[in-house]
Amino acid sequence: MDTDLIKLVNKLQDTFNNLGGELDMPQLAVVGSQSAGKSSVLETIVGRDFLPRGQGIVTRRPLVLQLIHTPEPSSPSSPTFREWAQFLHIDKKFTDFGEIRKEIEQETFRVAGQNKGVSKLPISLRIYSPDVLDLTLVDLPGLTKIPVGDQPSDIERQIRNLILDYISKPNCVILSVSPANVDLANSESLKLARQVDPQGRRTIGVLTKLDLMDAGTNAVDILTGRVYPLKLGFIGVVNRSQQDIIGEKSMDAALASETEFFKNHPAYRNIAHKNGTKYLAKTLNQVLMNHIRDKLPDMKARLNTLMGQAQQELNSFGDSESFGDQNQQGALILRLMTQFARDFVSSIEGTKVEISTKELSGGARIYYIFNDIFGHALDSIDSTQNLENQDIRTAIRNSTGPRPSLFVPEIAFDLLVKPQIKLLEAPSLRCVELVYEEMVKICHNCTSSELQRFPGLHAKLIEVVSELLRERLGPTSDYTQSLIAIQAAYINTNHPAFIQGSAVAAQQASSPMPQQIPPRPASTEPTISVATDDEADSADENGLPNGMFPSRGDSRSVSATLHDRGRTSTGSTSALNSAISIPRKPNQQRPHSAMAQTHRGSPPSARETFLNYFFGQNGPGPLPSSAMGGTSHSSRVNGSASIVPVGRDVSGGETSTIVSGLQRPIGGSNAAYDMKSLGKHIEAIPSDGNNLTLREEMETSLIRSLIASYFGIVRQSIQDLVPKAIMHFLVNHTSDHVQNRLVAALYKPELFGEMLHEDEGLVAERARVKALLDAYKEAFKTLSDVNVKPT
Repeated sequence: MDTDLIKLVNKLQDTFNNLGGELDMPQLAVVGSQSAGKSSVLETIVGRDFLPRGQGIVTRRPLVLQLIHTPEPSSPSSPTFREWAQFLHIDKKFTDFGEIRKEIEQETFRVAGQNKGVSKLPISLRIYSPDVLDLTLVDLPGLTKIPVGDQPSDIERQIRNLILDYISKPNCVILSVSPANVDLANSESLKLARQVDPQGRRTIGVLTKLDLMDAGTNAVDILTGRVYPLKLGFIGVVNRSQQDIIGEKSMDAALASETEFFKNHPAYRNIAHKNGTKYLAKTLNQVLMNHIRDKLPDMKARLNTLMGQAQQELNSFGDSESFGDQNQQGALILRLMTQFARDFVSSIEGTKVEISTKELSGGARIYYIFNDIFGHALDSIDSTQNLENQDIRTAIRNSTGPRPSLFVPEIAFDLLVKPQIKLLEAPSLRCVELVYEEMVKICHNCTSSELQRFPGLHAKLIEVVSELLRERLGPTSDYTQSLIAIQAAYINTNHPAFIQGSAVAAQQASSPMPQQIPPRPASTEPTISVATDDEADSADENGLPNGMFPSRGDSRSVSATLHDRGRTSTGSTSALNSAISIPRKPNQQRPHSAMAQTHRGSPPSARETFLNYFFGQNGPGPLPSSAMGGTSHSSRVNGSASIVPVGRDVSGGETSTIVSGLQRPIGGSNAAYDMKSLGKHIEAIPSDGNNLTLREEMETSLIRSLIASYFGIVRQSIQDLVPKAIMHFLVNHTSDHVQNRLVAALYKPELFGEMLHEDEGLVAERARVKALLDAYKEAFKTLSDVNVKPT
């Protein structure tokens, strides 16, 4: 029976060597104070002399000693060795156990230093011999109190923690080695063992140096369990002394001396059969067997759990043999493509099963682009920030041609508002790019554990969807550009919101300004005929004539002139009169230019401000020379009228106005030669050269207000249309056609082999998990065989 148990344990040991530490194997840890004889006990169990010896601390690194039982050679003349050893850190087979001792010393010096320092890094040694049982023994550094040499000051704590790491495992049997010539109450090894095994169920007490006790003393009470009871008891051994080791006393001779000591000693002769190294080895063997039986249910339960986990992990990798033929490969690819397309669409629509609660993902990020990023970008654009007064004046001057402006020209408004509308193009195109980037990210995030098996197929899926997105990026951008071009192609001044905004702008522009307006010069001739009483009474409450901003939105002129409407009247004079009707109170005389001359020093009235808005400070037209009789000398130079400059040449060289030559006397014969050729760049300047006049200021303010009003209408329309265009041309189109595109591009038999090529790392991981599962199953079978044996 014991032979069968040993064979089963050997098989169990071989099986657990492949588990990679998932299941702790039963092992024996030797714990004791420094120089208590721990290494000697291990050598006695192994039956070979191979551990370093010396004074002070010798074992400074844990030595994991794996004893592996091997069968006897078939014939004595066989070339194979009967006993050998191997280290894990070196690929070499040792047959001389003296070389094993030297290798342990050199490896200890390499890691722990030449002095007395310790290290947690273990030395793993396997000994193959037909004279040993399959056991795992760990020789730990001896407990010490005072650091010596270059040992750190906390050497006691380091060694204590190192020992606790091993003996805390439930499957570890503790060999507590204590010297018999020291009081047992001072045993540090028993103290540590009690911390992890308070009931003493897995602790074996070993008393060494029984032959060195003082004369007249013995350890019978300790060996019989009357001093410190342990369930597994105490066993006394007599090891070789240092003199015996120096004299190279053989292990067989040492065992014979130990047997003779116990038989001849008067105190131990009655318990000699329960002491000695042979009895210790037999006890360890039996304890290990019983320990395996005690831990068998827990180990089997643990193995069941590990087998389930390994099987589940193996299933996640899939079976490479399940899609051997082309039909199975096609079905697998079609299923993975369908799953990929479904995940892509559900991520956009927000119906994916696994939705993050920590951050925005999928379609929510697209909405964030539409609402926050694109909306804030449009709101941050100032419609007239890049328009200077000089630009507006130049546009007004250029749009009137050779004629002076009577009203704010419509062409000037068109010229100024179209570049402002173009400012919306860059944010709109950037919005398209951001949505495209998010769609690509969604595509890359659509994966599964099964799809990760085939990196080639996954890359192809992403490539096809990315190509589809790139195809839709062009039409989406083109349509977005066309939306901006459509808005700039036709300036709809009949828009209801623009009519309301322009009315407010005109009301603000025509209201009296706080500056003092110089009176217009007196004239003895009547100006353009004034409106009748009925027409004057038809003016609105703000002093604006009905003809300036009608309630209908069919006027093409930004300043709401009635040029077109005047064509349907009986004559051009009556139309113009209707356009410039002056409001006045009942029974009030119609204004006359001579009356204006008598009130030159008073502030301008609302009707004067209105006239200045349309006709300027000098009235509706040129005045005859007789009306300027009271002008100063500066207004008349040698009988010639003063010319007001309207521009300046900035092409370089001497700066001169366009009409500088006209201010010279005409009598000179070289007057024609003083008229210089125009330069390349001519600026429009205000009438007074520096500051804007009231009329120019009102025109500029009106243009700015109208641009802001119309730009707001276009911006609101673009903010609504661009997201709709992106959703239609890019997002929805891709979602609707992604499945068909994947099938058309990838469902080809010649591509099946390339796309279903598995990742090499995954193949290696599957092989490892499969081997681990096989090891678990074999270990479980071995444990079942142990369980059926009688105890």
